[in-house]
Amino acid sequence: MSAAALVVTNVTKRFGAHRAVDSVSLEVAVGDAVVILGPSGCGKTTLLRLIAGLEVPDSGEISLNGTKVAGLGRSTVPPHQRGIGLVFQDLALWPHLTVRNNLEFVLGSVKSPRGERATRIYQALNLVRIEPLSARYPHELSGGEQQRVALARALVSQPRLLLLDEPLSSLDPELRTTLRAELARLQRDLGVTMVYVTHDRDDAAALADAVVEMRAGRIVSVSKLTRTEERV
Repeated sequence: MSAAALVVTNVTKRFGAHRAVDSVSLEVAVGDAVVILGPSGCGKTTLLRLIAGLEVPDSGEISLNGTKVAGLGRSTVPPHQRGIGLVFQDLALWPHLTVRNNLEFVLGSVKSPRGERATRIYQALNLVRIEPLSARYPHELSGGEQQRVALARALVSQPRLLLLDEPLSSLDPELRTTLRAELARLQRDLGVTMVYVTHDRDDAAALADAVVEMRAGRIVSVSKLTRTEERV
C-alpha cells in the first residue's frame, strides 16, 4: 500500500453560520491524482485552500507526508513550508514580472540555492514547452501560454503535492483538451501527487485515479477510475 501524501481528518470550516466544509475526511496516496468534483459553492475550493494553508480549519486535522500542518483551529506549518505547488483559477500571475521572474520569485520565497535557480527555471519552462517565452510579460501571452506559466510556477519549487483550482475553466474546448492532456502527461512523468478541483467530468475522466464528489460541504462519494486514453 502506498504511503499517504495527504490526510484530511474530520475537517470543518465555517464562514459565519455557513459550513463551507463539513466534517470532511480524505486520504490521497503518494503519486496519485485525485479530482474533487462538484458544483459551484459545494466547498471544493475551500477544501483546497485549507490544504494549502490559505484557510485554517475550525476543527479537524490536516497532515502532509506524515506531518500535521493544521489542527485545533490553527495552522502549524505555514503555506510556503508545506511543499505545495498551487495553481489558482485566475492564475494570479504577477503582471509586472516576466515569465522567468515569476518563477524566480517562487524560488526566492522557498530559499532555493541561487546557483540552482537558473537550471530549475529552465527545466520547469521546458516541461510545459514555453521556455522561449521566458522574457515576456503575462499580458504578452495568450490564455493557453499563461496557463502554462502558472503550471511552471507551481512546479518550479519541485513540490510534493500539486493543487489546482479549476485552472482550465476559462479556455475554449479545444485548448482545454490539449492542456488537459499535457497536465496528465506531466503528472504521470513527474509522479507528483495532485489534487485537482473542477466541475467538469471530462477533466475527472482524463486526470483522475480517484474522483471525490462534494455536495453542500460534504464528500458524498469516492470512486476509483480507469484513466482514459487522453491520459495515456
